[in-house]
Amino acid sequence: MPDKPIPPTLNGAESLVRTLVSGGIEVCFANPGTSEMHFVGALDRVEGMRAVLCLFEGVATGAADGYARMAGKPAATLLHLGPGLANGLANLHNARKVPVPMVNIIGDHASAHQPFDAPLTADVADFARPVSHWIHSSASARSVAADAARAVQAARLPPGQIASLILPADTAWGAAERPAPPLPVPGPATVSDRAIADAAASLRSGGKVAFLLRGAALRGEGLEAAGRIAAKTGARLVCDTFAPRIERGAGRVYVERLPYRPQPAIDFLADTQTLILVGTQAPIAFFAYPGQPSELTPPGCTPLVLAHPHEDGAGALEALADRLGARAAAPVTPFEPPALPTDGALTAESIMRIASHFLPEQAIISDESVTAGFPHYALLDRAAPHDCLQLAGGAIGDGMPVATGAAIACPGRKVVSLQADGSAMYTLQSLWTQAREQLDVTTIICANRAYKVLRDEVQGVGLGQVGPKGLSMFDLTNPVLDWVKLAEGMGVELVRVESTAGLAAACRSAMSQRGPRLIEAIF
Repeated sequence: MPDKPIPPTLNGAESLVRTLVSGGIEVCFANPGTSEMHFVGALDRVEGMRAVLCLFEGVATGAADGYARMAGKPAATLLHLGPGLANGLANLHNARKVPVPMVNIIGDHASAHQPFDAPLTADVADFARPVSHWIHSSASARSVAADAARAVQAARLPPGQIASLILPADTAWGAAERPAPPLPVPGPATVSDRAIADAAASLRSGGKVAFLLRGAALRGEGLEAAGRIAAKTGARLVCDTFAPRIERGAGRVYVERLPYRPQPAIDFLADTQTLILVGTQAPIAFFAYPGQPSELTPPGCTPLVLAHPHEDGAGALEALADRLGARAAAPVTPFEPPALPTDGALTAESIMRIASHFLPEQAIISDESVTAGFPHYALLDRAAPHDCLQLAGGAIGDGMPVATGAAIACPGRKVVSLQADGSAMYTLQSLWTQAREQLDVTTIICANRAYKVLRDEVQGVGLGQVGPKGLSMFDLTNPVLDWVKLAEGMGVELVRVESTAGLAAACRSAMSQRGPRLIEAIF
């Protein structure tokens, strides 16, 4: 549909929306308030921007993250003043750790109103700073378009940045001149020949070498090149414990996952003499534990950077494969989905086994299953080919929002959200947006009715025994979360299952149909 003609006069908000659209931003995940009404009004006058209403800002920011991971380009968020931004900070933290491109439009009080310290007045820039790579506050309606073009440019800089544009209300309603054209964005930097030569030398040295891969190295041509190198040299291919996006399953090159806890991770890399880093840093522990190291590179192992995150890691692997003469096709994982378990009560293992068995081809998994799924991650190794999106920043509550954004980015692909019940409560409003937008997302709630990860952490931090008052902090049974009522209240079809046969039937049905569904798997 052709764009509506640009009027002879337009306000700052309209110049902003037109600039975002011309810069390739097609989706805005929004939770607007009074200060953003002119932006909302501009949506009806500008073609090309899909507005997705989210009932909580943490859903909006998490959905923009999931969208960017799968679309490879930024979405916008629309957030209401400092408190609205604050509600979205946890998932902006996650997005920054990925990192993904994103443009946050954050409303603010009109310039003349700010000195009065109204109830919602806040230092928006200070709120945004820890989770943003680029921050700017528009000074006038006439500069908004140019500011927006710079925000889009900043967001698109490799490997992706969080750009936060603060929009005082008067700059949205004031008269503007015209939208701004897109600004040039450089691609990822080319890896130096020296870095490729050093990596080749380490692989030819005869010592044990492992690659730690992230970003574009975990999909497409980058992953295939890594597989050819591994087949030629015997090097191991490893990904971070929580890789933001990885192509897995049948027909894909197999990549090992770094263990979560410090000592198992060190043991996992034992005898590795060189750890070649592609798009990531040398491994570190998720938390500090008494008497355990923070750095997980084992003694005697030297980290070697092939590609920094802003560099072309996939291209570097291609060049390294050429230098090594690694031209033979990489071995790939066969299609051997796990067999269904015999009928009986559900366990964490049987939930993952059944989900893996019924996973459709080219599905997208948003994995926030935490303790339920982590030990059984390998069950997906030989399932149908899929993309797996994980909790890159560690702040729980991004699983369902990421699934929401991924479904909008890839409407032709089934999205499966593997979700722990405790962390699902952080952003359960995602279900409402999935129902409103009729997104093809199947959410499997792994309902152990506890913060089990915290129970496991008790021993890790050396706390010893915890009494009844402390144990009550990990318990979700008083009262029990009623996902039937929660999902129905959000407009999502739900089934509750307590047996392997029940879950198998529910998964078979959900994977063969489109639309939002939730399966509560109690174990």
